Amino acid sequence: MADRVTVIGWDGSPLTDAARGALGAATLVAGAAHHLALPEVPRTAERIRLGSVALAARRIAAHRGTAVVLADGDPGFFGVVRTLRAPEFGLEVEVVPAVSSVAAAFARAGMPWDDAQVVVAHKRTLRRAVNVCRAHAKVAVLTAPGAGPAELGLLLDGVHRTFVICEELGTEGEQVTVVTSDKAADHTWRDPNVVIVIGGRAGGEGGGWIAGRDPGHGPRGWTQPAEVYGGGLGEGETDLLRAAQLARLGPRVGDLVWDIGCGSGAFATEAARGGAAVIAVDRDQRACARTESAAHRFGVRMQVVHGTAPHVLENLPEPDVVRVGGGGVAVVSAVADRRPQRIVAHAATRDAAELVGRDLTEHGYQVECALLQSVALDTRAWTETERSVVFLLSAVLPERAP
Repeated sequence: MADRVTVIGWDGSPLTDAARGALGAATLVAGAAHHLALPEVPRTAERIRLGSVALAARRIAAHRGTAVVLADGDPGFFGVVRTLRAPEFGLEVEVVPAVSSVAAAFARAGMPWDDAQVVVAHKRTLRRAVNVCRAHAKVAVLTAPGAGPAELGLLLDGVHRTFVICEELGTEGEQVTVVTSDKAADHTWRDPNVVIVIGGRAGGEGGGWIAGRDPGHGPRGWTQPAEVYGGGLGEGETDLLRAAQLARLGPRVGDLVWDIGCGSGAFATEAARGGAAVIAVDRDQRACARTESAAHRFGVRMQVVHGTAPHVLENLPEPDVVRVGGGGVAVVSAVADRRPQRIVAHAATRDAAELVGRDLTEHGYQVECALLQSVALDTRAWTETERSVVFLLSAVLPERAP
């Protein structure tokens, strides 16, 4: 095992005395090509081109001597330190950090970033990274080849965002470009790069108390009373039904939620308040306008699509969870064809519930149905003011669970 392992972050600035000392004593140095070309790397040291960090860690673990790993930015922030410290390698590391590429990108843009979401986009996580960009006002995206600014822009089709693209930070080739998301695919961007995605105002006056999105923003409660949305909610939008639907779907950061038949926008707004990206669909233009108004009132971001399901669903990006608020079996069947993890729907009668449940089962979903009855009481006289009875269907696709 290596006698000593030092991880040095590099941001283009001159190396610190501590970093120079560690490099001068190194008998093995691992890093990217531009790291290994630094004049401070000893000529006699064994050099490892850093591709797979796990493979490099095995080489380091077998090395007898002093090892140094060079990495861009802060190696403890979405960097190599996590892999090097994995138990299977048994390495004890010292870290000499540098300014992270995210911090450098926001510095170049002259923007604060304590209110930003930070995500990593590669081919496996690109869709979830895009969903975060849909849902949040300020996102920093650490990109990878095949999951860069062009791909982000293409997947944000229909959603306007501003991109601040920072290429090759800390090098002579550093460049900062501001484009709208729909123009990002028109260029070829150099790796490595960081993309700051801006979509409206983020944060509050005077700053916040927690990095990223404030989980306590807005009123408490998964659902809000009808009067918050201007009253006149539909039969499928009662408080308790919405709460049950949210509990069954569990929308979270990185998810894309479809709300089909969004009505007043109550469910779509409450799903967005949880941090998920939302596409709200309705054939009624007035419902779309009410949904946009509700989203604005609560300070959340969503895409509202005017059109009739199931046809309007064909060109929408893949959902993770779906609420079907209208359209019956035809819409439920079209949704199930897209294979989201979870689906909720409701029905006014048992016969209608059986039809929906049977279709979901035939699509391979595990289906549950519950009869929900709620009775609102006037607590001054303890008399009934409103009664609601509805069948709630929830479906889970086993192959995509949880």
